[in-house]
Amino acid sequence: MAFESLSDKLQNIFKNLRGKGRLSEADVKAALKEVKMALLEADVNFRIVKQFTKTVEKRAVGEEVMQSLTPGQTVIKIVNEELVNLMGSETVELKLNSSGMTTIMMMGLQGAGKTTTAAKIAAKIKAKGRKPLLVACDVYRPAAVNQLKVNGQKVGVEVFSIEGSKEPVEISRQAVAYAQANGFNVVIIDTAGRLHIDEGMMDELVNIKDTVTVDQRLLVVDAMTGQDAVNVADSFQSRIGIDGVILTKLDGDTRGGAALSIRAVTGAPILYAGMGEKLEDLEQFYPDRMASRILGMGDVLTLIEKAQAGIDEQKAREMEQKLRKAEFNYNDFLDQIQQIKNMGGVGSMLSMLPGAGRIKGLDMDQLDNASTKQVEAIIHSMTNQEREHPELINMSRKKRIAAGAGVSINEVNRLCKQFEQMKKMMKQFSGAGGKKARRGMGGLGGFKLPF
Repeated sequence: MAFESLSDKLQNIFKNLRGKGRLSEADVKAALKEVKMALLEADVNFRIVKQFTKTVEKRAVGEEVMQSLTPGQTVIKIVNEELVNLMGSETVELKLNSSGMTTIMMMGLQGAGKTTTAAKIAAKIKAKGRKPLLVACDVYRPAAVNQLKVNGQKVGVEVFSIEGSKEPVEISRQAVAYAQANGFNVVIIDTAGRLHIDEGMMDELVNIKDTVTVDQRLLVVDAMTGQDAVNVADSFQSRIGIDGVILTKLDGDTRGGAALSIRAVTGAPILYAGMGEKLEDLEQFYPDRMASRILGMGDVLTLIEKAQAGIDEQKAREMEQKLRKAEFNYNDFLDQIQQIKNMGGVGSMLSMLPGAGRIKGLDMDQLDNASTKQVEAIIHSMTNQEREHPELINMSRKKRIAAGAGVSINEVNRLCKQFEQMKKMMKQFSGAGGKKARRGMGGLGGFKLPF
């Protein structure tokens, strides 16, 4: 998960601060020395770390902390505020012209995920009521044009390409003319990448920028490359100019150094964070929410937004009616699992809850992979009649279901037991005494997820 190792280290450092009734200047400096090491290990740019800790120390040894009733929490508050400042203070939206056409040029090294990100951006723009056109200008990488066409088809966006052409500048020029003639109001140019920065690539980007009017120059960088991502961003900023940065593979980077360095080094805002391979896995970048995740405070607002986007309201209403009538069955359970997947999976959801990172032995990836697949396999091994009428499932049926799913009968028993627990709990929550039930159970009580 993103920032996992950094988050763990910072939480351990601040745990000691919270336990102290008063803080001396020596306590603050010792803690910040550990914060400095944690940030460097997270691959944050050295100059950024030095300036960050200097700023925090200046505030933390002042009256704000020394005269506070909760000095440890005050230091954490200061670190949180400075992390937000480091990543850009405010959320920045992708700027689209209010009238006329907007031309966006996607830039980045090969392997950063530029082509997939171009399609993700197109999908977001289309959802806002615009009519985007994707332009295939990566004429060097094998299958790059076809990859863009496939992704464009998935999100319902047309892709402009010229068969056999090896001239990205000319393709861009013709694409803009085509867009103007056919009512497109956003043009997204997917340019070619290289394995490393070279003059040929830079010259090509400059030529495209000089040939067509580029409104937004977006740099796509692989968060997992850490310091290299910052160096790449710095090179593009000095030669081409950057209007915004998109960090990809942030879900696979446990350190997070790139996210904490790029804004400060280049001055360009981080617009989006790629949190998965699916076309919908591109999140708006919120500096305050990201800082909250880093410090183990969770990100409840993003979780709520994911729930609103991932849950089918009609199905939710139907589910409520079924629960009131005690008709919840295994088909409904499968629907629930799918809706959780739409929200990013159980691991993704739990990682956004405050304090989830402090739960020992909680493997977020394991929650989303083997366990959910096992539950689905067991339910798919049931007949339609068994799914609709769980009460029919006796011992002989359990043996058949276990054999069909490739699991032990104990796993089938475990699922059946927890399904019944879930059914009872959900009935209590949906009834007229729902609030009373929630208070009595103390949240989820002893209930455990069956995956």
